[in-house]
Amino acid sequence: MIHPSRYIIILVAASVLLVSSCSKEENLRYSESEWLAGGSQTVFDRGAGAFSHPFPNLSSDKLRVHEIGDLGFEASFVTAPAPLNPGLGPLYNNVSCFSCHISDGRGRPPYSGEVMKSMLIRLSGPGTDLQGGPLPLPGFGGQLQQFAIAGKVPEADVQIIHSYLNEYFADGSVQQLQVPEYQFLNPYQPFPSGMMYSPRVAPPVFGLGLLEAVADETILEYADPNDLNGDQISGKANYGYDVVEKKRRLGRFGWKAAQPTLKQQTAGAYHEDMGITSPYFASESASGQPQDDLLNDDTEISDSLLHAVTFYVQTLAVPARRNADEPNVIAGKNIFMNAGCASCHRPSMRTKVNVAFPEISNQLIFPYTDMLLHDMGEGLADNRPDYDANGKEWRTPPLWGIGLTRTINGHNNFLHDGRARSLMEAILWHGGEADSSKQYVKKLSEEDRNKLIDFLESL
Repeated sequence: MIHPSRYIIILVAASVLLVSSCSKEENLRYSESEWLAGGSQTVFDRGAGAFSHPFPNLSSDKLRVHEIGDLGFEASFVTAPAPLNPGLGPLYNNVSCFSCHISDGRGRPPYSGEVMKSMLIRLSGPGTDLQGGPLPLPGFGGQLQQFAIAGKVPEADVQIIHSYLNEYFADGSVQQLQVPEYQFLNPYQPFPSGMMYSPRVAPPVFGLGLLEAVADETILEYADPNDLNGDQISGKANYGYDVVEKKRRLGRFGWKAAQPTLKQQTAGAYHEDMGITSPYFASESASGQPQDDLLNDDTEISDSLLHAVTFYVQTLAVPARRNADEPNVIAGKNIFMNAGCASCHRPSMRTKVNVAFPEISNQLIFPYTDMLLHDMGEGLADNRPDYDANGKEWRTPPLWGIGLTRTINGHNNFLHDGRARSLMEAILWHGGEADSSKQYVKKLSEEDRNKLIDFLESL
């Protein structure tokens, strides 16, 4: 949908006045600026479209590029030849960006009887490629593709079987955790030995331009790969391969922080998810595989359209905090801090100065991430390396907007594979570096656990 050209930002002065009614103790972990999660690029919308607003202060020219990118993001591709959006496949997972990132939000695993709509399976074989990244699985490539154009055969079907285990709180309460097991059915040819796979749901795409605007130096300041400070938190940077600059660069995007730029992330999604070539990835994703259509296609999306779609993602605003000044939310934030959650989910960071793009320049933002890799334990391990990320490490996902997931996407599935069906279930899956935080939460009373969830739902 094309969004209105302007959104009125309601200043939070009135809300700030409410703070005076709170006690000094209540304000211990409360900051007036936190209402503006995306700095000046914050929008005040709690409804179904909260993730889909453009930056509120874009110029008319920039807004037009955003709108063109919006159209491209929602465009469905079809099999060539066709007068509009040709080039789908020959293998693919979905037909548009919007089909995975529904309402610019969070994907989920399929329900019983569904095919994967907003989730995919990354694949690789033993070893690394020339740049140190995952080695494509022979005959299948870097991603399992469950659909194919006429005359070709999908690579395989996926079925998810669940088992369950219980986590116990100190007060005797029980939280059931859902454990997924993946079965690959009807492969078009046998899977080779040594296959590694990683299930991943589509992450939200709002606020990414602000995260891209954070200086490398800021992210690296948070890193402590050898845990020199002894806090048992050893955030580590990942370095993916920049296909334009042809060198390794600090990674920021994706569940393993393997992508260095939003434009490359976008081009990679077109390439792997839809089989759409671009100046970044000019060969079909099925190239060299038995399913290749052997057509020497021109690039199927132009650099200008790729730029517009990337700009659309770069300029999606961040929804404002909700209920940030309520006593139970403030108490929940205190619990979050005392549990050590902020060691990885850092509340704030500042973007670098960028005179060419003033909308993202020098912004104080509250994404609740450090954008680094952390060991999350065996329970969440995919056992698949991705550049410098090992099989137990994941990038700290931003928490901003997480409380609007059900409103916008109709579910509460969290973590990289969507296994957690609630925020508390997601917390209890934390292991490795986050195990001490989990243990802290398990000792809380039910009242305090509810305050913690109230805080998270305010983000």
